[in-house]
Amino acid sequence: MDELPLAVDRSDRRPLSVQIADELRNAATDGRLRGGDRMPSSRALAARLGVSRTVVTAAYDQLHAEGWISGRHGSGTYLTAAPAPASNHAGAQADSDSAGELLDLAPGAPCAEAMDSAAWRRAWRAAGDRGPAVRKDRAGDPGYRAMVAEHLLRHRGLRVDQPARIIATAGTSSAVAEFARAVLRPGDAVAIEDPGYLRAVGAFRSAGVEVVPVPMDRDGILVESIPAHVRAVYCTPAHQFPLGVRMPAGRRIQLVDLARRTGAVIIEDDYDGELRYDSAPLPLLAGLAPDLVVHLGTTSKILSPTLGVGWLVAAPWIVAAVLEHRESTGAWPAPAGQLVLAELARHGDLARHLRRLRREVPPRRTLTVTELRRHGLDIRGDDAGSHLVVPLPDAAAEGRAIALARRRGVLLDGLARHHAGPRQAFGIALGYTAVPRDQLPRALRIAAECLAAAAHGTHTDVRATFQGWQ
Repeated sequence: MDELPLAVDRSDRRPLSVQIADELRNAATDGRLRGGDRMPSSRALAARLGVSRTVVTAAYDQLHAEGWISGRHGSGTYLTAAPAPASNHAGAQADSDSAGELLDLAPGAPCAEAMDSAAWRRAWRAAGDRGPAVRKDRAGDPGYRAMVAEHLLRHRGLRVDQPARIIATAGTSSAVAEFARAVLRPGDAVAIEDPGYLRAVGAFRSAGVEVVPVPMDRDGILVESIPAHVRAVYCTPAHQFPLGVRMPAGRRIQLVDLARRTGAVIIEDDYDGELRYDSAPLPLLAGLAPDLVVHLGTTSKILSPTLGVGWLVAAPWIVAAVLEHRESTGAWPAPAGQLVLAELARHGDLARHLRRLRREVPPRRTLTVTELRRHGLDIRGDDAGSHLVVPLPDAAAEGRAIALARRRGVLLDGLARHHAGPRQAFGIALGYTAVPRDQLPRALRIAAECLAAAAHGTHTDVRATFQGWQ
């Protein structure tokens, strides 16, 4: 707590006690504070912040009423509930000893129940029959890359005219990191959706690249807000993470036109593009401008992160730069997962699995929507992927929902922590694929009750926080 950055702003119209409560609540929501952490005394925190003890006491009283903190006789005050931050598209992962007992409604996890266990075992056995390799191919196993080309054509409508434009990756986050270090230079700027995928933000920043957060509306990233000097634009057009909106054709063309004018590269993260149920997918950005777009895909949302494989499709000069970077660093993806996925495809099991997903996941979404609306909750997000969004009025309501659900055994993930810039959207990104089918109704009922309690506990209009993308 002594090292936790907390501040109050006397020019802010909010009362100081509200600011302190918000700061502590946000620290618990994004993982800087964890359940069991001892809070400073009201006297000590007041002295540190330069406020009266009464102000801190009022903040603590509010947090205690919301269930965030509790007092222990003779010991002090402790944080009683704190959701852990999510580390990837899969959403929040609890870091407490009881994490495995939570029903996981965080976004992005695959629907493991849809996987045919016999097909899964058969693919691993067949991959093992290949025998150990002597050397790894920097670009990935040739059979795997050929399988990716066929997969993209059949399931994403993307024809790759040159097989050499496809290389294997360890997933989208790894591919972003490789692109940043191989193609960009320290100090270059990249525009990224905000809120957006924070692992991509981390990958760019670790390479010394400046991240420029760009706001969203209901059609995706606001192209007119992208600065002309950026070297690249990162986006998730098929199903934006975490807001769940789909970029329409007009916005896609607008983005491509901007890239042609400025010379920027577009990074299209198609992390769950295969999961569309209500209509045919729109043309990929890579199909509209293969010379300008780096297309990224992964198996972690449609199959399992166990495989640890994905793909990158790009212009030859970008592929050459990534391969040169791999050669100089000696780091490239392990082939085992590539061999397993190729075997799944060779036996037709991958196509059957995708058909099974398209039957299994829509009823889960329908069940989720029905339960949320039964509790009077609003819903955002396209009918695709494995999550939707329940908007909430502010960070306080979001934090309350997460804490209430966690105390009842359900893991939720909030929108506030997904911002690289100022927070502009609050709510819960709610996944419906990780929880087993027989436990999903109970998990959704608990989540809906907690969300309704959090949303109705304030007089703020929820719609006001989502004006840009209603």
